[in-house]
Amino acid sequence: MASRRHFLGASCAAAAALEAAEQCPKIKGSHDAALALLKPSARDLQHGLELHAQSLVVESYGFSPRSAIDGAAMREAVDAGAGKGELEDLSTRALLARVAWDPAQRAEYLAAWKASGVTCVLQNAGEESSSPLRLLKRLAYLTHLTDMLRNHVTRAAVPDDIEAAKRAGKHCLYFTGNGVPLAQAWNSVPEELAYIRIFFELGIRMMHLTYNRRNVLGDGCAETANAGLSDLGRAAIAEMNRVGVIVDIAHSGWRTSLEAAKASSKPVVASHSSAAGLHHHIRAKPDEVIRALADSGGYVGVLSVASFLGGSADLHQMLNHIDYLVKRFGAQHVAIGTDLAYIPSSASAEYQRAGRRPKSRPGYESLWPPGALDNRSHPSLAWINFPMFTVGMVQRGIPDDAIRQILGGNVMRVVRAAWPTAQTIAG
Repeated sequence: MASRRHFLGASCAAAAALEAAEQCPKIKGSHDAALALLKPSARDLQHGLELHAQSLVVESYGFSPRSAIDGAAMREAVDAGAGKGELEDLSTRALLARVAWDPAQRAEYLAAWKASGVTCVLQNAGEESSSPLRLLKRLAYLTHLTDMLRNHVTRAAVPDDIEAAKRAGKHCLYFTGNGVPLAQAWNSVPEELAYIRIFFELGIRMMHLTYNRRNVLGDGCAETANAGLSDLGRAAIAEMNRVGVIVDIAHSGWRTSLEAAKASSKPVVASHSSAAGLHHHIRAKPDEVIRALADSGGYVGVLSVASFLGGSADLHQMLNHIDYLVKRFGAQHVAIGTDLAYIPSSASAEYQRAGRRPKSRPGYESLWPPGALDNRSHPSLAWINFPMFTVGMVQRGIPDDAIRQILGGNVMRVVRAAWPTAQTIAG
């Protein structure tokens, strides 16, 4: 196995990523776990790190590094009798944006960004809902974060902003939503779908058609009925195409996914998924669906959630899914969307400080069938190991140009293809 000193032979950007890892024991531990698993030669390690540092890395779906909750504030709210919604808002705001006002959290946050070598994350800035008011909350938190940290992490409003961030040595977020906002007045189709344009103008560039469960647009991946798109779902896709919002079927049922890919006039993506042909899981996509996505011009973003990958459930298995997709559908239809966030070193202590929350029932939208979700993971799959993902692809013999596509080129192609015309924006 190549020693860590070989990192220093890479480019300046790659060396900077190593320095960020060395400064934080948690980040270093994840890097070491990936190195121990991959056992790359010195040549593959250096080439992979240089290729990663030179590439525009755009994650197809994920989360920027998290903050820790404020345990003392959470405990105070619990003692005061705060309800489930208030506690969720307090927790989510801290997780997403505490680094904006807490310098002690900020250093590890920025170190994680640097260690990852990621320029842009298509960031979940919504909830598993169609309620406009509920969907606004995460969008507000992350807008505040990027406003306050604009010298480091910005909000990308247009595709060119992503490339500009790479040139400037900064990071950025391209906002996505876990639901299609609906008026829920049920007067007319145009009125129901009017919020799609409003949320696009607020910065949302990609939307999940469904989450795990059925909604009025179609079935989610956890619905046993596996029904397809509704008529309103087809109308929503047409409006998303018109407005400039990418259609994401990552959490949709297989029939809904297939029908969405065929109904859309623009690329459709499974932003964070895997290949059911390699491991059968409700969050994976079968070959028929992947072919339809590819025919639309879209891609599958391979995730890092261990229980969805099967097999060894480590970085080797994630690379197996990438290999499978590249060989069957072409590298131009593959991306990486880890669906994971970097969790700071102080997170556990803050949760202990917060104490136990009141019991509550799980939310309907996020219900999983028994055995479908296991939150245990392998350290080699950590979000900050993006450079190791590239080293692993080099080891697999994937050509450099194909790796560049997987790391960000394919996402950039789709975000540009989805972008509306000047006439649509004006009208």
